[in-house]
Amino acid sequence: HLSLGEVFFLVSLTPYLYEPVRSLHQLNQMIISSGAAANRVFEILDSPSELSGQKDKELKLSSAPSVSFEDVSFQYEEISNLEGINLTASPGETIAIVGATGAGKSSLVNLLPRFYDSQKGSISINGVDIKDFSLSSLRSQIAYVTQDSFLFNGSVRENLLLANQNATDEEIWEALEQAHAYEFIAKLPEELDAHIGERGIKLSGGEKQRLAIARAILKNTPILILDEATASVDNESEQKIQQALDNLTQNKTCFVIAHRLSTVRNADTVYVLKEGKVIESGTHAELMEKKGAFYTLHESSQNLT
Repeated sequence: HLSLGEVFFLVSLTPYLYEPVRSLHQLNQMIISSGAAANRVFEILDSPSELSGQKDKELKLSSAPSVSFEDVSFQYEEISNLEGINLTASPGETIAIVGATGAGKSSLVNLLPRFYDSQKGSISINGVDIKDFSLSSLRSQIAYVTQDSFLFNGSVRENLLLANQNATDEEIWEALEQAHAYEFIAKLPEELDAHIGERGIKLSGGEKQRLAIARAILKNTPILILDEATASVDNESEQKIQQALDNLTQNKTCFVIAHRLSTVRNADTVYVLKEGKVIESGTHAELMEKKGAFYTLHESSQNLT
């Protein structure tokens, strides 16, 4: 038998049971969905690589190497993307690759770290086919800065240490300074320990790019790939990023995909791609004087800006 007070007390406390029970149910749902997601992720991680010719030879470079593409052809399934590409970069040279959207620029540079393998021809570093090297050693010698660089939901320090786990705070700050990112990182309340959010959502586009460049500087590899690193930023950010890139490309063999063609003035050789083929090559001045495909692309980009 319950008294009126005890009944009122019991009824008053009953709603407080709902939230814990609901939380337990949500936790169970989260565990089930996370388990399913983990199974899919590990299924991909455990799947064998489709790349052919993998060997155990280690690629160790002490300085900028030479890189050669010899009669390279590549296609996605049934669609031909690159055909008969011949391209040579001497040690320490900067090679610019330009062309209209869909010309095959990104496909070309993605062959170097073996994100894909060419169907014909060969790519060599210092005269050795890249298929003779292990994937891990090959990719450890290449830094890649893309148009939309991926930043993780962690601190500034954690994102930079991905490039070099043994880097000291002093080396991190030096890399940030070279990337023209020192100033805005120093203004953050927690500086290197500041969390930047998923994909760096707490940073502007220019700040994210400079942080990605700082990561590449910290990795300090002899081969560098820049895939339209200044394409989606304003003019002020572009100037700072370009200054950072000038610091990054020193003493490296570089491949630069350029959206704004004015940024390739100092490239040693410019290759113009059209429908997967090299149709022109030369220095910026030579191609402008020739008034061919590069000149047309350059003038079009100038009119757009």
